[in-house]
Amino acid sequence: MLKPLIIGIAGGSGSGKSTVARNVAELLTTSSVAFIDMDAYYKNFTSLSLEERRQLNWDHPDAFDYDLLCSHLEALSKRNAIDKPEYDFVTHLRRDKPTRVESADVIVIDGILLFVDNRVRDLCDVKVFVDADADIRLIRRIERDTHERGRPLDEIIEQYLSTVQPMHQEFVEPSKRYADVIVPRGGHNAIAIEMIVAKIQRRLQRTDGGRDAPDMPSAKRPAPPART
Repeated sequence: MLKPLIIGIAGGSGSGKSTVARNVAELLTTSSVAFIDMDAYYKNFTSLSLEERRQLNWDHPDAFDYDLLCSHLEALSKRNAIDKPEYDFVTHLRRDKPTRVESADVIVIDGILLFVDNRVRDLCDVKVFVDADADIRLIRRIERDTHERGRPLDEIIEQYLSTVQPMHQEFVEPSKRYADVIVPRGGHNAIAIEMIVAKIQRRLQRTDGGRDAPDMPSAKRPAPPART
């Protein structure tokens, strides 16, 4: 049985990662695709109160359960199903019931800090970084958090200034150097998305032909839930 291709899509909050993942999947019409969102792998701080959980730095790598994420990616790469956690952004806790995810020909995972952990990078066959201007990312984050997560504007701005922006500069932006492909202008860059899909299809065809696929060359040019 062929090993699935794992496609990692990283980028800042509001950059358009989920849009890229969705568009890539829609164009991979001849292959099955499974989605994993890194947001599901926040650590479960059940011993803390809600107010204490609200004060945590959720944009730091320490907020994520990389061990569980890696074990799930390894299981999917062996064609085994996983029980993916579901995270509640209102309570800042995992929900009681996980989601069953079957393996597929292509596994797509997106997250802001996906390329920070070297184990995750090693598991990704193709690494994509979605780039977008800071003002665009902030606007998208405000729209998402007010409409989908019911957060007040002052809380969103305070979190952005205290943790989101500093952690982006310290961890997210530097992780761009690990990407095979950098997509400017977010999920609406049709040329870049078509190029990514073409390269994925070539790798799938080469693997299907019984030959190991070569490493994907760098190209710095231009479903899952719509989280961006």
